[in-house]
Amino acid sequence: MTNLYRSLFELSKQLIYLNHAAVSPWPKKTSDAVIDFAKQNAEFGTKFYLEWLKKESDLRQQVKSLINAPSVNDIALVKNTSEALSFVAYGLIWKHGENIVSSGEEFPSNRIPWQSLSNKGVEFRQADLTSSIFPEQALFELVDRNTRLITISSVQFANGLRMDLKMIGEFCKKRDILFCIDAIQSIGALEFDVQEYQADFVMADGHKWMLGPEGLGFFYSTPKSRDMLQLTQYGWHMIEDTHNYENLPWQIHPTARRFECGSPNMLCIHALSASLELLLEIGMTKIEQRVLTNADYLIKKINASKSLKLLFEPNSPLKSGIVLFNHKKIPNKQLFRHLQENEIMCALRGGGIRFSPHFYNSVAELDQALAIAEQGE
Repeated sequence: MTNLYRSLFELSKQLIYLNHAAVSPWPKKTSDAVIDFAKQNAEFGTKFYLEWLKKESDLRQQVKSLINAPSVNDIALVKNTSEALSFVAYGLIWKHGENIVSSGEEFPSNRIPWQSLSNKGVEFRQADLTSSIFPEQALFELVDRNTRLITISSVQFANGLRMDLKMIGEFCKKRDILFCIDAIQSIGALEFDVQEYQADFVMADGHKWMLGPEGLGFFYSTPKSRDMLQLTQYGWHMIEDTHNYENLPWQIHPTARRFECGSPNMLCIHALSASLELLLEIGMTKIEQRVLTNADYLIKKINASKSLKLLFEPNSPLKSGIVLFNHKKIPNKQLFRHLQENEIMCALRGGGIRFSPHFYNSVAELDQALAIAEQGE
């Protein structure tokens, strides 16, 4: 079965790819979809544009299934996570003295938009997730009557800490606090349910665990929370009667499409749709199981190693696909360079080396990567 999964990718046989928390390689299915689209466009121009629009519709349905959204009307196709986070940060009407609660471990995408609101008198509070037995409690301790929104990554990018999103969602709903999730380190690797989490906003790029291209992601919002956002971008594509080019006067699209101001990225739509088709065919339950099995295997082997040291191990049963470690004697930069030179694709993050294997990585690959890391020269 493992060989079958590996055969879905055209990765060089010399390469061991453990960097899906950064940018993933495309499956062969995705590469083929891009080649076919490019060839069709080159030969026929827009002759098959209606088929392209159908592919766009298919992608919305795939995202809906992947995150268990109530409706495709809640899904906007956006350029990236940062754009969607900015839609929320600058779409909400803030009152001076309100605050936003997050963590001190966030990737800049989920920090900079909120920090920039200081010129509106909005405070951005960053919890130390290691200060409490439960990281969620560290967030809750910063909440007061002026807290308008909690924004958190579902999985922290550096150490792989996975948050209890259901617990946070319940906390927010009881207090009428908006709940925003940067899900880029979850979607495609772990099962995800926006309804169970009672999330108001969820966003993610397609180029990490979803195995898609850079330049296209999604933005989920509930109808109630969506109507709280003032639009910050305008264009022909975000109006209700999109293809009536003489539409005067015009109305804002009633669905999440209001956040798509211009022409769709059809090339990336074809690519991401192919990647999500693969994930959904295999099934997210099976994919999550394999991702966590690979992570658990790495953790066990690193803990047993005389040369390597695990830098983070979650206390809760909630785990992710990210494993962070270092070498007990070799500096991180030297170890990272050694791994890269030996065709092990990984990342230098969080004070150590980050491995992030996906469902198709084999135990043999993990063993080989760890053996090279232990050499550390």
